Amino acid sequence: MATATTASALTPPFKPRRAAQARSARDVTVTDPALVKRAVKAAALGNAMEWFDFGVYSYIAVTLGKVFFPSGNPTAQLLSTFGAFAAAFLVRPLGGMVFGPLGDRVGRQKVLAVTMIMMAAGTFAIGLIPSYATIGVGAPLLLLAARLVQGFSTGGEYAGATTFIAEYAPDKKRGFLGSWLEFGTLAGYIGGAGLVTLMTALLSSDDLISWGWRIPFLIAGPMGIIGLYLRMRLEETPAFAAEVEKAEAARPKVPLREMITGQWKSLLLCMGLVLVFNVTDYMLLSYMPSYLTSELKYDETHGLLVVLGVMALMMIVQPFVGALTDRVGRRPVIAAGCAGFLFLSVPALLLIREGSLLAVGLGMGALGLLLVCFTAAMPAALPALFPTRVRYGSLSIGFNVSVSLFGGTTPLVVTALIGATGNMMMPAYYMMAAAVVGGVAVWRMSESAGRPLPGSAPSVEGR
Repeated sequence: MATATTASALTPPFKPRRAAQARSARDVTVTDPALVKRAVKAAALGNAMEWFDFGVYSYIAVTLGKVFFPSGNPTAQLLSTFGAFAAAFLVRPLGGMVFGPLGDRVGRQKVLAVTMIMMAAGTFAIGLIPSYATIGVGAPLLLLAARLVQGFSTGGEYAGATTFIAEYAPDKKRGFLGSWLEFGTLAGYIGGAGLVTLMTALLSSDDLISWGWRIPFLIAGPMGIIGLYLRMRLEETPAFAAEVEKAEAARPKVPLREMITGQWKSLLLCMGLVLVFNVTDYMLLSYMPSYLTSELKYDETHGLLVVLGVMALMMIVQPFVGALTDRVGRRPVIAAGCAGFLFLSVPALLLIREGSLLAVGLGMGALGLLLVCFTAAMPAALPALFPTRVRYGSLSIGFNVSVSLFGGTTPLVVTALIGATGNMMMPAYYMMAAAVVGGVAVWRMSESAGRPLPGSAPSVEGR
């Protein structure tokens, strides 16, 4: 178990950046490597399960449009499907405002167990919904209800998982260990995309529409049970345990207003970083498969395989870039990603539009490698913006507001922009605008690599 111990030889060679960080120089948290690995695995698996659903929903969007939104216009079907996709993001801030403060009050582990079971239940329910042909307008309404349950629970998931790993990780390995959270995201996407690709290849179009689309959603049930079991076996993070101890064994009580107004500068930085992270993430992993199929008339199976290959490449690179952030810092890596999207989005999309398998692979691969700059750095960078007593709550609010406004709406907004302007380069321009916002945020943020989390003691790895 991670414990706090006295070790004057481990006094950090730097001064705290703010008053909330001031602690005794002899107060050091020594982490148990086995416990840290178990915490990382449980958090990453939960994230994988969450994004398995998002991956499935994105890659099977065309089929879902036919099942739940019958129309003679394929673009209208796709817009309706992505509209239901985006609706879940409207309630994410509400979920963040409920689960975030709750995580700062009763503990990270308990709240993460609740979000896991809610997410699994919402996903499983989608697989049981009758089609539009069976119950009419009730079908899309039930789909929307299930998506809202998913969105509400997701409001506490990512911020809680990043907080959980960051508070367990030693200061010098926080980037590497945090990168495994997004490794889980990519694994979930690959699992969802791979299953959809397999079904698309093996099933006829009629079978896919009739019953095949349900299979990926029904798998969420057993996945959720496994994830819940792993999370229930975890202990509370050392940082939160120390915060409770400081409060004389009473759960810390922090008003919601303090989490917002008391952290407004950090919240703005968080929203800017999350904007560029999630716009590019959802553009590449959620929107591009449908873009290849519906806008460029690319073969559906080949398009999914290309994206699947890009995600596999990202998974391979992810831990190495996470370790790199521990050596050179989070800011240089995030800044490199912003610069890359600013200058390479147009060339990459032109390659994708060229249409050949090689060109599409090169364009998508370039965007994927740039995205790793964010997926590897953000899980360690974002929790370091806030002190321990408000970390879960403030991060949940900032993260989910930004994702709701900009990330989850990306497929819907870009599809609408292309429909309104006829300009097929809109995805590139949208990513470039996000890169500018992210560049400003990374310019204003402080470096956190190798330093204790605000409000927490220095953390070192035990033997």
